[in-house]
Amino acid sequence: MSDDTDTARTSGPPSAAATACATATVTTARGDRVTYDLRGTGPAVVFVAGAGPFRAVDPVTTRTAEILAAAGVTTVVYDRLGRGDSPAAGRLDLDRELDAVAAVLDVAGGPAVLCGHSSGCAISLRAADRGLPVLGLALWEAPLESGAGETAAWAAEIERRIDAGDLEGATEHFMKDMPPEWLAGAKASPEWPAIAASVVSQRADAQALTWATRALRDGELSGIQVPLLAMTGTRTFPGMPEAAADLASAVPDGTAETVAGADHSWDPEAMGDRLARFVLE
Repeated sequence: MSDDTDTARTSGPPSAAATACATATVTTARGDRVTYDLRGTGPAVVFVAGAGPFRAVDPVTTRTAEILAAAGVTTVVYDRLGRGDSPAAGRLDLDRELDAVAAVLDVAGGPAVLCGHSSGCAISLRAADRGLPVLGLALWEAPLESGAGETAAWAAEIERRIDAGDLEGATEHFMKDMPPEWLAGAKASPEWPAIAASVVSQRADAQALTWATRALRDGELSGIQVPLLAMTGTRTFPGMPEAAADLASAVPDGTAETVAGADHSWDPEAMGDRLARFVLE
């Protein structure tokens, strides 16, 4: 893997030195170029986004990474394949996304904690299951409340629509069980064409969720031997706390907790504090 620094910049308070941010790219084993922000020194956390977000539109994760860096943690926030500054063509499946995770773990300096958000939780679980150098899993609101068969059918329809070139339809289907105002807001936005175009990156999410819901139900997750912290917000959606409890129970060293947050997003200060304790203690 190659690593080419593009720019460096410094964040502001609380500690400019601790939160200095180097933006660079790393090339995966398949030749994809992944852009990331690297901050801090010490034990590492790599943030794995769910469906949609990337660095330029995700200030919550950036702020959390700054807080962690100031606490003595190395953080890597990267744009997933096909998003933001990590453009990628062709079939963006789960195996290809896991190669990107492997590349950013290498950037982090070796074994690290993966912090997954939403469907990024399933990608993180699969990375640990595949034997990538994962020291722990901090998972925020993993959407694993549906049955394995239902999830597989949902994912297959998303892939079918992507393969047919119906990117708006694929996006609508991906979001069908989310609050309806989310889809309505996306479609009303001038960014809707770009949002729909980015659904090609969500093939990996759909495949990861298919695997994770089945693995959760059939006991396959018991082979994950690293500590797992399954978190939900103080205001969340039906089924999320139960899914977190099921996930924590499915692994040998799992914990389910509530952390300040709402509407599928965490509070950066609360999350930064909880992740620092998870990594450093």
